[in-house]
Amino acid sequence: MIRLLDLTIAILGMVLFFPFLLLFALLIVTDSWGPVFYLQKRVGRGGQDFTLYKFRTMRSDADKNGLLTIGANDSRITKFGLFLRRYKIDEVPQLINVFKGDMSLVGPRPEVRRYVDHYSEEQKKILLVRPGVTDMASIFYKDENELLNQASDPDSLYIKEILPHKISLNQFYIENPSLKNYFYIIYLTLRKVISGSGGKDTSREPTIR
Repeated sequence: MIRLLDLTIAILGMVLFFPFLLLFALLIVTDSWGPVFYLQKRVGRGGQDFTLYKFRTMRSDADKNGLLTIGANDSRITKFGLFLRRYKIDEVPQLINVFKGDMSLVGPRPEVRRYVDHYSEEQKKILLVRPGVTDMASIFYKDENELLNQASDPDSLYIKEILPHKISLNQFYIENPSLKNYFYIIYLTLRKVISGSGGKDTSREPTIR
């Protein structure tokens, strides 16, 4: 049932937003030189690599200076890219991944191989499910980049603290992938994006009831 919902929403989303996607594509190439899409290898279900699609929000070859984005003022981010990131519009092309079956709308966000290599045997269970466009960790860490910007060693903070916490936040949905939880996470995501609130909200950690 969830796969059918993924397909239906992905197809409807691509059709309904197609004119806007064309406009965003034009603004991206006008703002800075380079391709419209940013393609990156991520680790999916079963530990298999797949190509993840995003609208490009950084200058070309930005990965050469690190995989993590450090703060909204990261000099690699383009002016229009900052807008796309703020409202999570850069993630919309992942509807292609959902359509192809690489991802679901809801599920643990896929990581690059470098960070998956740090998973413990217990944490590797997250690779048994299809990764998603959004999850509980995405809601809790909406402005993760700002947290990394404050760290003396962003890479260490991500590997030792943020990454394990993300996996624990997603554990309940991984074990209980019901329609109720599916729509609840989508609802929380939309509410978070529309409200514009973000950061690490330690006063109210999102939970599935």
